[in-house]
Amino acid sequence: MADPDRADGRIAVAGATGYIGGLLVERLAGEGAEVAALARSPQRAERLAGDRVEVRRADVGEPASLPAALEGAVTAYYLVHSMGRGSGGGFAERDRRGAENFARAASEAGVSRIVYLGGLGEGSEHLDSRHETAQALAGGDVPVAYFRAAAVIGPGSESFRTVVYLVRRLPLMVTPRWVHNRTQPIAVDDVVAYLVAAGALGSEVEREIEIGGPDVTTYAGMMDEAARAMDKRPRPRVSVPLLTPALSSLWLGLITPVDTGVARPLVEGLSHDTVVTDPSGMALFDLEPMPIAEAMRRALAEDPDS
Repeated sequence: MADPDRADGRIAVAGATGYIGGLLVERLAGEGAEVAALARSPQRAERLAGDRVEVRRADVGEPASLPAALEGAVTAYYLVHSMGRGSGGGFAERDRRGAENFARAASEAGVSRIVYLGGLGEGSEHLDSRHETAQALAGGDVPVAYFRAAAVIGPGSESFRTVVYLVRRLPLMVTPRWVHNRTQPIAVDDVVAYLVAAGALGSEVEREIEIGGPDVTTYAGMMDEAARAMDKRPRPRVSVPLLTPALSSLWLGLITPVDTGVARPLVEGLSHDTVVTDPSGMALFDLEPMPIAEAMRRALAEDPDS
C-alpha cells in the first residue's frame, strides 16, 4: 500500500556517481521526481544534472557536508561503499562511520525513509561490511528499507564484467572452487525497479528484503550463460581447488579489467553462496524479474566493449 506522504517530495541519492546510483537518479527523474544527486566530487555527477536533478556535494566521511545535501529530502537512498578507494584497506570501518554520519544527518534533516542496497550472503569482509553498514543506518531514528542482492547483471557491474572478460579471453579456464558456489543473479534494471518502488510503498518495506532473479545458478553457470549470449560455446573448465581467494584475485587482475582494490573482496564474496532464502520481501512488490538469459543479452547489448 502506497504512503502518499513519502511518495512526494525531493529524493536524495547518495552515491550518485556509482553505476546503480546513476541509473537510479535517471530513472527517478524520468518518472517525474525531484532528485538531489549527492556526490563527493560533484563534477563527476554533472552529466546527471537537469531540470529535475540538482547535483549536491556530500561526503559521508565529512558530517558537516551532509545537512545541506539532505535539505528538503523526504526519501534518501544510500548507495555508498568505499571498497577499492585508495589503498591500505580499512573500507569496512570507513563504511560504518559513513553510515552512522548519514543516519544522524538524515534524522536531523527530517528524512522519512532510508533505502539501502547491500549484498546477499555473509562470511566475507566485503559482505559482512555491507551488513554492518545496514545496521549502522538502522541504528538511527530513520526507518530503513534494506535490500540485499547477489550478482547484478549489467554492463557496469564488476561481477558481470568479470564473467564476460573470462569468457572472451580464455578458451580454456583454470577455475577456483568458488565458481561452483550457488548464486541468484538479478538484472540491474530489476534492481533499480525495486529501489524505485520502495520509495512509494508504506512501512511494510522498512525491513530486510532479499532480491534475486528467477534463476538459481552458479558462477560457472553465469559464465556459460554469458557464452551463449555471445553466440559462443560454453568454455571448458579445469577446477583447481587450491586456488585461494588471494591467488584468485591476482588471476582476475591479470585476465580482467577489474580494479585491483576491488578484486580481493569481490572474490571473497564469490566464495560464498548468495541466494534468496527469504522471498517474503520480494512478494511485497508487483515486479517479475527477468530470467538470466534475457538479462545477459540486454547487458551485452549495452556493453560498450561488445
